[in-house]
Formats: sequence, C-alpha cells, structure tokens
Amino acid sequence: MWGILRRRSSSGFSPSSTAEEVTAGIDGSGLVAVVTGASNGIGAETCRVLAMRGVQVVMAVRNPSAGARVRDEILKQAPAAKIEILHLDLSSMSSVRRFAESFVALNLPLNILINNAGVAFVPFKLSEDGIELHFATNHLGHFLLTDLLIEKMKVTAMESGIEGRVVIVASESYRFPYREGIRFDKINDESGYNKFLAYTQSKLANILHSNLLSSHLKEQDAKVTVNSLHPGAVATNILHHWGFLYGAFFAIAKFFVKGVEQGAATVCYLALHPQVAGVTGKYFVDCNITELKSPALDMELAKRLWDFSLNLIR
Repeated sequence: MWGILRRRSSSGFSPSSTAEEVTAGIDGSGLVAVVTGASNGIGAETCRVLAMRGVQVVMAVRNPSAGARVRDEILKQAPAAKIEILHLDLSSMSSVRRFAESFVALNLPLNILINNAGVAFVPFKLSEDGIELHFATNHLGHFLLTDLLIEKMKVTAMESGIEGRVVIVASESYRFPYREGIRFDKINDESGYNKFLAYTQSKLANILHSNLLSSHLKEQDAKVTVNSLHPGAVATNILHHWGFLYGAFFAIAKFFVKGVEQGAATVCYLALHPQVAGVTGKYFVDCNITELKSPALDMELAKRLWDFSLNLIR
C-alpha cells in the first residue's frame, strides 16, 4: 500500500509526502504568513513547518491558550522562530474585523494567507450574526478576512517583488452539496438542514470563492495567486461533534488515513514551493493540480455567491 502511495506524480510528491518533505530546502526568511485554525491539526503542523523554513507566522486562533501551547512546542524545535498569536473566531464578523485591525497594528507585511480553519458536521446552529454555523465559519468568515487583508497582500507583493499567495483549504466533498449547490434562500433555514450537506456546501463555497478571487486579481494585474486544495482524509479533531463515534473513528482511522504531517503537505506546498509560482485559480490534491467537477466550475454560481457574501458582510 505504501509503495503505491509513494509513487510520484508531476509535482514529484505523493499522498504520503509530508509538509517537511515538500518544503525541504526552501528558505522562507522574510516572509509573513497568517494561518487560521492554527492551534491544532493541519493548521498547527502548517505553522510548525513554515516557521522551520524561516517564515514569520501569525497564528489566528479561537483559543489563545491552545495556540500558546503550539507556539511553545514549535519554539522548542526552532528557537529562532518568529510567531505571533492573535485571537480569531471566524463565526463572528466582529471578531474577524478585530483580528484584521490587530494584524494591521503589528505593522507587518503579508505574503501568505492560509484559510484553513473550519467546523464539520455540526448540529444546526446560527452564529452570533444569525448565519448557519458551517457557512459562517468555513466560508463567510474567511471571505471577510480575505477581503480585509487582500489590499495588504497586494501592496506587500508590489513593494517586495515577491508574489503573494492565498491558500484555501477546501475538500473533495464539494462535489456533494445540496441539490441547488448553495442554498441562498435557505442558508439559515433549519427546515431541510443536513449537517453533512451543510459542510459540503461550505467547502463548495471555498472553491467558488477561490476561483473568482483569482479571476479578480488577474484582472487587476495583482501579483497575488489564489489556489484551493483538498488535504486528504486526515484524522484531526474537526470531527469531534460526532461524539462517541469520533473516538471510535479516530482509533480506526489512524491506520488508513493521513496524519497531519501529510495533511499539511499540500497547504505548505502551495504556500512556499517555487513550482507553483504564477499558478492561480487551480485546485490541488496531493500537491498536484486536479480537475474540478461541477458545480465548482459554475462561474455564475461563483458570482452569485460573491454578491451574496458581500451583502452579508456589509
């Protein structure tokens, strides 16, 4: 099995490649990255590897104490690492705005934005802004965060001459959303709510956002790329809402799904690797461009989602 997983493809990497392996030899010194969901799972591993490569990392976390534990572990391995921790609750638009203000106050450039945080399979719940929690956290919070920080990224790229990169963690589950793709008229409607479809709807939204943002930035001739990815099936605590089933799944899954070391590989590859310089508006799986399926190719749906999201954040 592992022999099959280690077969190389066009990028030279495979499903078993780790984040350390795909960034080996890359010097990220002088770069600054914001990573959401940085206190555990793929986000924590992404921070660790980026910091190892010399990137100054701003950890965007809902739980600062958990973030501090991750930071301390990274500093044990890389004492010279530069790491900041800022509070961010993506389900709250006011929290997203406060985070952006706090980041600007650090007076740092911004080269890399990694939209990683998310919730999955949550029983129906509305955010403090009255928006269904998957959509609010996985899509809208990141949509607003990106909107608030993209100008900083454009300026950084122009002044430094170094391409900016937005990396959006999506999922292959985007292919199985609600029948209408995005339930624009029923986003906050408990009637017909399905926690699995609500999650996949938010992941479809991630990809549609990535595709259209990439198109907008190309039209502006901005030196910032945007790509989305599927990290693979990874055993992390994102499934903790499954209750007792989560424990059973985790105990079994660790034998046949990726660890966070592999799960963070494509994230770090898109953030740092020179192979993807200038590549934008693509979807990656295992560090390789993968063809999207409907409805993620529907640009009219993407435009409708963009306008819908703008209306919600304003």
